[in-house]
Amino acid sequence: MHISVVSGDPLQHTASLVVVFGFEGEALPAAITALIEASDWSGGYRKTLLVYPREAAQARRLLFVGLGKRAQFTSDRLREAAAGAAQQARDLKVERFAATLPQADGLSTFNLSHALVEGILLGSYRFIEYKTDADVFEVGECEVLTGSDSEAAEQGAALGQAIVNGVVLARNLANRPGNIVVPATLGIVAQEIGARYGMDVTVYGLEELTAGGFGGILGVGQGSANPPRFITMEYGSEHKAKGTVCLVGKGITFDSGGISIKPADGMENMKMDMGGAAAVLGAMEALGALGLAVHVVGMVASAENMLSSTAYRPGDILKTLSGKTIEVLNTDAEGRIVLADALYYAQRYQPAAIIDLATLTGAIMVALGPHAMGLLSNNDDLARRVIEAGEATGERAWQLPLWDSYRDMVKGDYGDVKNTAGRAGGAITAGAFLDAFVGGFPWVHLDIAGVAWTDSKPRAYTPKGATGVGVRLLVQLLRDWAA
Repeated sequence: MHISVVSGDPLQHTASLVVVFGFEGEALPAAITALIEASDWSGGYRKTLLVYPREAAQARRLLFVGLGKRAQFTSDRLREAAAGAAQQARDLKVERFAATLPQADGLSTFNLSHALVEGILLGSYRFIEYKTDADVFEVGECEVLTGSDSEAAEQGAALGQAIVNGVVLARNLANRPGNIVVPATLGIVAQEIGARYGMDVTVYGLEELTAGGFGGILGVGQGSANPPRFITMEYGSEHKAKGTVCLVGKGITFDSGGISIKPADGMENMKMDMGGAAAVLGAMEALGALGLAVHVVGMVASAENMLSSTAYRPGDILKTLSGKTIEVLNTDAEGRIVLADALYYAQRYQPAAIIDLATLTGAIMVALGPHAMGLLSNNDDLARRVIEAGEATGERAWQLPLWDSYRDMVKGDYGDVKNTAGRAGGAITAGAFLDAFVGGFPWVHLDIAGVAWTDSKPRAYTPKGATGVGVRLLVQLLRDWAA
């Protein structure tokens, strides 16, 4: 969808549909009030009213969308309301619509335009790549109507578009099936992003992984006909003085569970077990488009966890890149094993921050449901910055404790660490396992297992399937870092 910003009166706009946002209990201009006085629309949150104004306005239709009480208004509420409006525009099959930019205390025109455009574009997303007979209609254009400060509105809209492009990349990767997206595919996508934005991209294949000693990634991937990959993407090396941020993504392109095989029900969704890698790739796409002044190294540890005569087994001992050994108790706890190599590799950049994202544990889904990612960290300041970025974007993170007693739980009997400590505190002990490989550098682990995929559509701008979660949080964090 093409987005533009224009100034003008919504009643004088000639689009097939004009969206007008209003707050609950607040008066609208007299000309608009006259159009809705016979209705019971009051501006309640996400309540809508479609009006055919005839001679009272230039547009064929006016869609009134409630933002709720002004005191409860947030940028995320605007995203939700805008997403619903965009979906209604699509249902009405309008080629072009306009949306008014609301004004709110405490939120700048820039931020309001950013949130509005994100909501419109994210809400318009559908994954239909493999529908061969679908009768699909998509809205072609949206104009953001602003009364003043159109330059700030244009800048906010441009930011929103760049970030959404990254989210869409992440959603598409995680929605595509495992016979299409294999570890090599992620390497190709990384190289394409690097070529677009001048990033230094390295893709390690089987030969390089073997020579380099990436025993964790190799161990998980050894049962698959699709060999593993380790990918690095370096951006903005001229900004090293601000500190290096390493983004690390778990890229299990399909997870059968291996020898510790998963139940059949729901296994088809395990194509999304590379949601962390997808978020890193999406964030790097947005980062390149925005040209932020920050040094970032994106890393993806990718393998396919399959059953075969060559698959790794419960009881195996894997020697990782760090030299530490992992005692494998459950082959379905594979994500932390590939991340062990990637987190240790990150240390060579002497990073000011390491942030990993992974669809890591079912335990985090039990703890936090579909509304937040779990956060574990060895650095409270970095954790605070990540949490604040999550609050600003609506991608919330909740911090869990990481005491030494949890680290003790993952000490191995026959190896240095074991890859599971049982059901109790499962999300935390997974984080304690990862902590053994970060070398004391400031680190945050985000367990996105509960929020990377949804069948319930918890938000208007989050469709069923892959959510692309993490991209917007990471870009916000990097924007703050650059500033």
